[in-house]
Amino acid sequence: MVYVITIDSGNFAPAKFNTLAVFLNILLPLATTLAAVIFLVMLLRATFIIITHGDNADALKKAQQAMTFAVLGLIITIFSFLLVNLIGKILGVTGILPL
Repeated sequence: MVYVITIDSGNFAPAKFNTLAVFLNILLPLATTLAAVIFLVMLLRATFIIITHGDNADALKKAQQAMTFAVLGLIITIFSFLLVNLIGKILGVTGILPL
């Protein structure tokens, strides 16, 4: 006994990512939002450490490093977002998020 399935739009939904621009339009806002949430969590954690361990010099140094890395990570994320948009403009890819 042989079973045959015809593959057409009635059996399978069409792909959501038919172009790179559509994929980037979904991925970039999610990545930026995730980076912002991670930044906020790292900043709040470092602030909590500073408040609770104010007299410990090692804890203050680690908290300041965490704040520095959080800000640096957010700057890198924003820069990469702008770089992807710039490359899209240079290459003439339409449909990428406008600046």
